[in-house]
Amino acid sequence: MLPELRARRALASVGLRPDVHLDPVASVNNEVWMTSDLVVRVSCRPEQRLRRESQLAQVLPAGVGYPPMVGWGAEMGSEWLVLHRVPGVPLSRAWPTMSRDQRRAAIGDLAARLRLIHATTTPALAPLRHLPQQLDPAPSGTMAVARLVVALGRAGNLAHVDSRVTDALAQMVRDLAPCLEPFTARTLIHGDLSFENVLWDAREGQVTAILDFEWARGAPADLDLDVLLRYCAYPDLHVPTSYSESTHARDYVEVPFWLAEDYPELFSRPGQLDRCRVYAAAWDVDELLDYPPSGPPSSLDERHPYRRLIALLDGDSHLDRMDRTERTPEPRPPSLADAPSVPTS
Repeated sequence: MLPELRARRALASVGLRPDVHLDPVASVNNEVWMTSDLVVRVSCRPEQRLRRESQLAQVLPAGVGYPPMVGWGAEMGSEWLVLHRVPGVPLSRAWPTMSRDQRRAAIGDLAARLRLIHATTTPALAPLRHLPQQLDPAPSGTMAVARLVVALGRAGNLAHVDSRVTDALAQMVRDLAPCLEPFTARTLIHGDLSFENVLWDAREGQVTAILDFEWARGAPADLDLDVLLRYCAYPDLHVPTSYSESTHARDYVEVPFWLAEDYPELFSRPGQLDRCRVYAAAWDVDELLDYPPSGPPSSLDERHPYRRLIALLDGDSHLDRMDRTERTPEPRPPSLADAPSVPTS
């Protein structure tokens, strides 16, 4: 099997025995394998994001919990990162059966580690070839959203997309652009902050690590809210299909409130909700260009990026729904039937 062969070559490249037992781990973006004490991540994308991560690993504060690195390597068509294992499983997989108190504690731990990331000055890194949000560092909001406005124009030419919608979104973005000023920062952000990339150790009752810094870069700290709030609204879209059926948005309703309590300054920029609206548009139009609609909006899943953009324009996006949510929803008792079976990492 080619993926396993790549993992074994990665182990050999850092001077380790390649004939050890390897367990595959479900992952959204990379090929991931585990030995008894190591994790091997392999990417077949050309961007060398794992190389950037290996460089970042050298400057991350110890309190983030990033696993000790064994080594990085590459060959034609793939690159890999070999790390020591850290106790725990992805928080997304533990979350369905955690008690409310455990969930609350996990968000406190996450907030503390996220503060450490945001207190780190971004080192010199190769630029990412493709940013997940169509925004660029700039001294003015108008300059920061220029590429987003162009992307919305391109989206308006897609089949089954109404250009009146994308034109109205472009105007909304231009109107909101001043709230971003200045869109420049050397603050390190994670860039892909979902619960897939957070480890939870049930035995110790704590978060042990934040992982996967492939999209890390210098940007305003609140840009990390974009993926995190989107994850809370559509968590099943951010996890492997093998356990997406046990991943429900209703279990994440309180997460933004808890995080705001523990890390209030992350939510305190002037025009914060409008900033998040621009971030959401910048993410969704990128996905829309990658996944054009196959029919009119009524035929699409409500989570399709075109439907999400229409909801954003109508004031009924996941951000608006969170803004209208009551503080203390009725918690759903966890069920063992929901528990996914995953290897301990």
